[in-house]
Amino acid sequence: MTAGRISLADYELLELLLFRAIPRLDVKPLAKIFLAEFGDFNRVISAPASRLRRINGVGEAVVQESKIVEAAAHRLSQARVLGQNALTSWAALMEYCKVSMAHRETEQFRILFLDRKNILIADEEQAKGTVDHVPVYPREVAKRALELNASALILVHNHPSVDPTPSEADITMTERVNAALTVLRITMHDHVVIGKETDVSFRSTGLL
Repeated sequence: MTAGRISLADYELLELLLFRAIPRLDVKPLAKIFLAEFGDFNRVISAPASRLRRINGVGEAVVQESKIVEAAAHRLSQARVLGQNALTSWAALMEYCKVSMAHRETEQFRILFLDRKNILIADEEQAKGTVDHVPVYPREVAKRALELNASALILVHNHPSVDPTPSEADITMTERVNAALTVLRITMHDHVVIGKETDVSFRSTGLL
């Protein structure tokens, strides 16, 4: 409490989390097993509950505690971007997307809906997929934008692999969604692919 959150190593932070779920037990060995299995604190709390349960010594209390921390991290990041201008607070927006999506083991597709002043009015998960594919339907994207009276949007999805380079399927899907939105005079500002370490913007790479 005196030194603050940045003074804690990943395994120490994990120890504190685990001790709340498994009191009166030396949880340092379990914390180090987690880090060996997943890599770092972020990947531990973002790991699917099914994978956490495979670790010897992990019960429902540990799973629930980690998912509570994950939800709290998501809410804190989201609070910094909702109601803000998405284009002028781009760095915070990308940080939020990374917290939400970078460590997922399957692809997820999100849409950030903006009003005519580019204020972020909604952030919605449109679809989930497999490790290398997520189904996206231009009609559904356009329909939801109209329901929210959105004037613009940003597409975001993750690549569970390290490489965030857009695939041919990503590029084709983006072109189809953009074509559907253009007819309705709704602007697509960007499509960002989130990787574990870096991200790729369609706009900055000339793909949009």
